[in-house]
Amino acid sequence: MTPEVDALVVAGRARLDAAMAGRSAWPDDSPWLREAVAALPRDLFAPDRLWRWDGHAYVPVDRAVDPAGWVGELYADQDAAAVTQVTGGLPSSSLSAQGVVVDMLDSLELEPGHRVWDVGTGQGWSTALAAWRAGPGRVVSTEVDPGLAAFARGRLAAAGVDAEVVTGDGTAAVPTGGRFDRVHATYAVERVPWTWVEATRPGGRIVYPWGRLGHVALTVADDGQSASGWVQGLAQFMPDRGHTLTAPAGAAGAAGFAAVRGTGPAEAEHTVHRDLAPLRDDWSLRFALRVAAPDAVFTTGTDEDGVSAWVHDGARSWAAMSARPGRAVVVHQGGPRRIGDELLTAWDQWEALGRPVLYDYGVTVTPGAQWAWVYDDRSGPHWPIGRTTAAAAVG
Repeated sequence: MTPEVDALVVAGRARLDAAMAGRSAWPDDSPWLREAVAALPRDLFAPDRLWRWDGHAYVPVDRAVDPAGWVGELYADQDAAAVTQVTGGLPSSSLSAQGVVVDMLDSLELEPGHRVWDVGTGQGWSTALAAWRAGPGRVVSTEVDPGLAAFARGRLAAAGVDAEVVTGDGTAAVPTGGRFDRVHATYAVERVPWTWVEATRPGGRIVYPWGRLGHVALTVADDGQSASGWVQGLAQFMPDRGHTLTAPAGAAGAAGFAAVRGTGPAEAEHTVHRDLAPLRDDWSLRFALRVAAPDAVFTTGTDEDGVSAWVHDGARSWAAMSARPGRAVVVHQGGPRRIGDELLTAWDQWEALGRPVLYDYGVTVTPGAQWAWVYDDRSGPHWPIGRTTAAAAVG
């Protein structure tokens, strides 16, 4: 790098470190993470070209052409990911937000000597941080994209990190060498592959991004026949490559709704009296709706009448909830499901449960079933994972 870029990078590192310290985002229980990030900063694993959403499309930001822009993308904010690969106009790989990477590795409860499977190498940054803690030769990482795997191997070697990168599908193929103490996934799955549980020793820990929102830490039971644990925080990651890649929320929501809505008339209409602002502002509500109606994609907009919302299931069902004066909301719906009513019913249920926050939720995985629950796995309400309707919770 040139001295100019070096200075920008050093300033970016310091700015992000200070921002995280100011928000108490460096975890007290894992002080090693701040040291690891300082020793292995994200710029060591960033490609020379990043991508920025300009409101219409992803445009390249090259380090050689626009060094300030490149550093700005990389060190914009602790909650901002840097897009590193675009395929078909949509992001297909990224350097995850520093705050989220730190939060997930803190949830992993990683100790020196642990054997770690890092599922989804990407550029190799989380692999490097895990190896900094676990030790040389203790981390194996799997990456389905051969080009990304080769890139990560090069960056890890240049940084002096002793970790193995295997090219393959991490949802199906398990690295050889015995069970792992920790499994750390960097791409989102709706259902946990049972191979991850089988690959983890009893008492071991699996941390993964769950669907479109949230990450979870599971502990494998003593008999190895289940894994269960709590939601740890909010996170939005690239999905498993076996799923359709999604555009940014604002663009995907509008475009996705228009595609599902079509041009035909609504099939049902009714009026409810409700302020839809919490759909925009309350992340505990948004998470609860994600649990109860996992395939419901919604966006919001605000005008002089209040907050309106547009909901679809990515297939055939849609709802437009239009704010009117006096907290009235006109709900137009179409398709085989009344997905707007499903969303409102799930909202009512969340209210009846006492408005649980995301940390009140957990996930349990067995060979034959997976479910989310709130408050308690045995006695609390629970929702099967993988269904397509927002039926009332069981229990």
